[in-house]
Amino acid sequence: MKKPKTIKRLCPYCKTHTEHKITSAKRKTGSALKRGSKYRARKRGLARGLGNQGRYSKPAVTKFKMTGKKSTKKTDFRYTCAKCKKAHTQSKGIRAKKIEFV
Repeated sequence: MKKPKTIKRLCPYCKTHTEHKITSAKRKTGSALKRGSKYRARKRGLARGLGNQGRYSKPAVTKFKMTGKKSTKKTDFRYTCAKCKKAHTQSKGIRAKKIEFV
């Protein structure tokens, strides 16, 4: 995926369209509190009660077609405004194997 080094886009701080410098950052994955929060939910009684809480209603993961690691990472661009020098991130990342700034 080829991207220009500078692009004109809206700066949320200046509230005007200005030149922005694009840099790529490493994307964070997942939450560290996922398992702990589930544990706390069980303690509070939210994950208790009758039934299987929807756990065993689906076949085993080996039966699914899409298994394994994804071959690409989502892009995480930081845009730095040339006028006010403040940076903001993109709203949504797109999957790309290789990013090149031209």
